[in-house]
Amino acid sequence: MTSWRGAAGTAVEPPPAAWDGAWTEEGAAAAGALESATAEEVVAWALERFAGRLALVTSLQAGGIVLLDLVRRLGGEPRVLTLDTGRLPAETYDLVERVREHFGVEVEMISPRAADVERMVARGGPNLFYRSPEARSECCRVRKVEPLRRALRPFAAWMGGLRRGQSEARAATPKVAPDPLDDASAAPRLKISPLADWSEAQVWEHVRRRRLPYHPLYDRGYLSIGCAPCTRPARPLEHPRDGRWWWEADGGRECGLHVLNGHDGPHGNGSGS
Repeated sequence: MTSWRGAAGTAVEPPPAAWDGAWTEEGAAAAGALESATAEEVVAWALERFAGRLALVTSLQAGGIVLLDLVRRLGGEPRVLTLDTGRLPAETYDLVERVREHFGVEVEMISPRAADVERMVARGGPNLFYRSPEARSECCRVRKVEPLRRALRPFAAWMGGLRRGQSEARAATPKVAPDPLDDASAAPRLKISPLADWSEAQVWEHVRRRRLPYHPLYDRGYLSIGCAPCTRPARPLEHPRDGRWWWEADGGRECGLHVLNGHDGPHGNGSGS
């Protein structure tokens, strides 16, 4: 396999095809070079390096749709995963069908374990997330974090539509980094965010220019879309993320999909893609 050349023309030998179990100096060097690459270059690198071992994870928000479009235009056929928490808006399920038809891909619906949901609801009730940030985090863990962690175990890398401009917590999102969802039972894995340096305007310009399907709730004032009980339209002058878990006083509202070392950090929230 040939080396990849970054935007500055510097040749970078990507990490070995058989990932060696560590975030090596070679891996860090490749990640550093990719920081100056375009989204298309990052996607092309990922498709080549992790062929057959790459997942595209999306909540079917605008950024995730753009990323899927870039992947398909480059001829990529990674497995496409989305989380079915059991509490999604009906419009999200309708969009899954539109995405399947538009891109000619299968969208794998990743669900939580029924027994885990039953135990959680028995303890806290169906709407426990309104009770406290801790209860809400537990709901996110059961319905989102653990299902995705299990689903990603066969993969060497995964891509998502995370962007630095989505929130202050995401401002340092790297384009390539070790996956914070990785665990000891799986081979070390990379997380790839090709759209990290894109703006909201760039995302929507691409959606409109390419006439891509998008979530109908955007047209009703929603700017960030997750589970139905935890999402509302944005109000005038609000930050796009303020429509998520709006009852919490803490501004660092994240679901835990991108936690590094046990803390919500610069890797943001999976529902942003």
